[in-house]
Amino acid sequence: MTLSLNRTAHLGVLATAFAYTTLTFGALVTPTVAEAKSSNGPFYTAELAQPAAERTVIAGGVAWTCADTTCVGTKGTSRPLRVCRELNRDLGEVVSFTAKGEALEADKLAKCNG
Repeated sequence: MTLSLNRTAHLGVLATAFAYTTLTFGALVTPTVAEAKSSNGPFYTAELAQPAAERTVIAGGVAWTCADTTCVGTKGTSRPLRVCRELNRDLGEVVSFTAKGEALEADKLAKCNG
């Protein structure tokens, strides 16, 4: 026994398969809420020893926004230590520095301020 579908039914099956594929692929590549939140926040965070003299500054190729002793910056193309050194040169001693939520190690923080 041969089962044959008419043209309209055939297109319906193809459309359903395409829609299913699109939805499942979209679910795989869409970031979760946590990923979306973390990608919207600052990439760098620095705590300074003294309040920043300027509210906004470009240091190490990164746009920084400062309030009192806390500065947050967008993602840059340089290594975190280099970005930290440039921030130190422009704003003074850096007490703590994080990149993508990971703190700069104590020896590297000392180099940043050295």
